[in-house]
Amino acid sequence: MPLVDQNQRRRRGTGLMALDEDASYGGYTLFAPLTGSGEVYLIDMRGEVVHRWNLPYRPGRHARILPNGNLAYSGVLPDEPALFPMWHKYRGGIMQEITPDGTVVREHRDRYQHHDAYHYGDGRLLYSALEPLTGEAAAAVRGGVPGSEPGGTVWADTIVEVDAEGNTVWEWKVSEHLDREAFPLHPDYSREHYPLINSVLPTSDGNILASFRSVSAVVVISRGTGEIIWRSEPGAVSQQHCPTELENGNFLVFDNGVFRPHWDVPFSRVIEIERASGTIVWEYHDPARESFFAPFMGSAQRLPNGNTLVTDSPAGRLFEVTADGYLCWEYVVPFFGGYQEEEVRKLFPSEPNAVFRSYRYSAQELPWLDVPKG
Repeated sequence: MPLVDQNQRRRRGTGLMALDEDASYGGYTLFAPLTGSGEVYLIDMRGEVVHRWNLPYRPGRHARILPNGNLAYSGVLPDEPALFPMWHKYRGGIMQEITPDGTVVREHRDRYQHHDAYHYGDGRLLYSALEPLTGEAAAAVRGGVPGSEPGGTVWADTIVEVDAEGNTVWEWKVSEHLDREAFPLHPDYSREHYPLINSVLPTSDGNILASFRSVSAVVVISRGTGEIIWRSEPGAVSQQHCPTELENGNFLVFDNGVFRPHWDVPFSRVIEIERASGTIVWEYHDPARESFFAPFMGSAQRLPNGNTLVTDSPAGRLFEVTADGYLCWEYVVPFFGGYQEEEVRKLFPSEPNAVFRSYRYSAQELPWLDVPKG
C-alpha cells in the first residue's frame, strides 16, 4: 500500500465536517453513492447511518422518500448497449418504489430512461428518456462540435408519463416541439445528446418544469400544448441541474457555472429565480467563489425553515446554508469506489464518492424510522 492516498477527496477527510444545531433545520439526509452496487443511506445530523437499503441495481442517479414513506429509486438496467460514450454514465432504466424493509411494491422499465424520474406516489411516473434522430432531423439540431454525432445519430430527449399500470398517458418530444434555432447546443458540446434533460418535475399549475443542460435553459412546458411557456433568461444559468418550484412560485436552481458568460473563473451557485420577472432574487455561492465548483451534477432543496440543502455532487459534499448564506452543516460522503461498468471506468477511472442528489427529511416524514429518542 502507498504511504500517501492518491485520492484527494478521501485524503481531505470524510464524514461530519461541521454542525451548528441551532441554525440547522435538523432531520435526516438521504443519498445513494453513484459507484455503489445499490446502497442507499439515511444519516442523522451527526453523520451516523440510521437506515440503509441494499438494492440489486447500481443507482441510475438518485433516490428520494415518497409521502407514504416508501423509497423511490432509479436503478441501472444491466447489460444494455452503449448508445453513445456518455450513455453508461447517466442512464437508468429501472424505476422502483420500495418499502423501508426493501420490498419492491412497484417497478417500471424503460431502456431509454435517463437522469430523472419523478414518482407521483400513486404509481404514476414522469421521466426523461431518448429517441434517435438521423438524417435531416439530426442535421437540424444547431450548435455543438461538428461531426460529433455517433454514427450520424443525435439522441434527442423525450418526457414520458405513465400510469400505475405502465401505460403511456402523456409524452413530449424534442423532435416535435423544440425550436432548434432558439435552443442551440453550446459550441463546445458533443452533438450526441440534445438538449440533455437532466430534471423533470410537475408544477403546481399542472405543467412541466424541466432543465435543458446542454443549452443552459430552465423551461416550463405546457402539458396541454407542448409549447415552452417560460424559460430562464439567457445567461442566468450555465449547464444547470435540479430546478424545483418553491411555495412562492419561484424556481430554485443548482447553477453549475460551466461556460458562464463574462466570467473567467468558473464557480457554482444556487439561485432562486422569480418566475414573473425572470430575475435572480436569492443566491448562494461560497465566500471564496472558486472553492465551490461542481462542473457536472448537483442539486438544491429548500427546507421548511428557509435553509437550503446543497449537493456538491462530484465531491460527495452535502451542506446546508441559511437564508443569509451561513453554512451550518457539512458532510462528506465516505463511500468511495470505481464504476462497475468498464465503459464508465474508462471515462472516469478514479474512485469517486459522488452522489447525484441528496434530500433532507424530518422525523415526521419517516414514521417507520426507529431511532433512540432524547
